[in-house]
Amino acid sequence: MEQKHLARLNELAKLAKARPLTAEETAERAELRREYLATFRAAFQQQLDNTVIQYDDGTRVPMSAFKKLHQAEEAEKNAKKP
Repeated sequence: MEQKHLARLNELAKLAKARPLTAEETAERAELRREYLATFRAAFQQQLDNTVIQYDDGTRVPMSAFKKLHQAEEAEKNAKKP
């Protein structure tokens, strides 16, 4: 998200506290929020993609592989339950 968009989003937030926003301002704020959240989620996902789990024995497993392994273990546990 560009810095000017973030500044505009903050400006609209301040305006909303001072007075009701117009329909155009509300629509603009909604679009800027969607853009902000998409950027945030993409950055957070990239951070998770670059995260590794290191076990005591020194082996390192990428978070994505760890997640798949954990899901498989949980599915196996649930399948064994009566």
